[in-house]
Amino acid sequence: MYFQHLLLPPLARLDGAPALKRWLARGDRLADAPRGREAQLREVFQLPGAPLPVAALLRESIAHDAGETPWLCADPAYVRVEANGARLLACGDELQLTREEAESLAQPLRPLFGDAGMPLEITTPSRWALRLPQGPQLPAFAAPAEALGANLLERLPQGDGGRRWRALFNEVQITLHSHPVNAARRERGAMPMNALWFWGTGALPWVKSSLKLAISDDALACALAQRAGVKRSPLTPDALDEVPRGSPVLLDVAALDAARIEAAWLPRIERLLRRGAELHLAFAGGERFRIRRWHRWRVWRRSA
Repeated sequence: MYFQHLLLPPLARLDGAPALKRWLARGDRLADAPRGREAQLREVFQLPGAPLPVAALLRESIAHDAGETPWLCADPAYVRVEANGARLLACGDELQLTREEAESLAQPLRPLFGDAGMPLEITTPSRWALRLPQGPQLPAFAAPAEALGANLLERLPQGDGGRRWRALFNEVQITLHSHPVNAARRERGAMPMNALWFWGTGALPWVKSSLKLAISDDALACALAQRAGVKRSPLTPDALDEVPRGSPVLLDVAALDAARIEAAWLPRIERLLRRGAELHLAFAGGERFRIRRWHRWRVWRRSA
């Protein structure tokens, strides 16, 4: 028996995938896991510590210079000020910054962080990071997925340890408020970049996995695979057709909608079942299922 690991969106978002729902009804429901992306990834990649050191992993994957120092994501963000506070409405790729925009926006911020001993690095236009000095433990930072749409007073670093980072967060907003790049973006109807979101701190870890192939377009999943020495492939349906029999594979369709999963991926996944694979399905909402080839005979089980 060999295993194929599927990372999927929250089960609640898959009402438009009736064929998948039928398979779930015939499979075995397993105990739920913690919600979120990190729990999904940790089921197939083993590494020490928590939370995931996202900044160091992405920096090493893209720039190959993470070294042994700790890193912190400082991703471009858009925060909307409201009467009762402020909300994070976009972060990272959602802003669609160009390289020129990113470099221009970063210029007035570099002295702010450089003087604090934390050089600001642009890994990609949507992925910025701070190279941190070795020092005291940092406060807890919320991932963008946890903070989007929430009141920032509840998601910014708390307590005495978070005071410095709340101050830096505010200084960044003041610095970027009247930046000409943001004025130009507002004129053409694009979201301005008026904040940096801090998260994903830590040093580059060791990573292990039994996978032979990771099929994903997600930067973090690919970074983990690279660190573990796992072969990577873009998220194209043809990638599954070339999987050797008996090879454990990660298929990461967590960012796709129900229609694309049903049309492009389910027929190929069913072929893996017929070849004797056992499927482990990890939904972002925490739901877990196991599906085996002989489960197709459980025709008396009906999807809800």
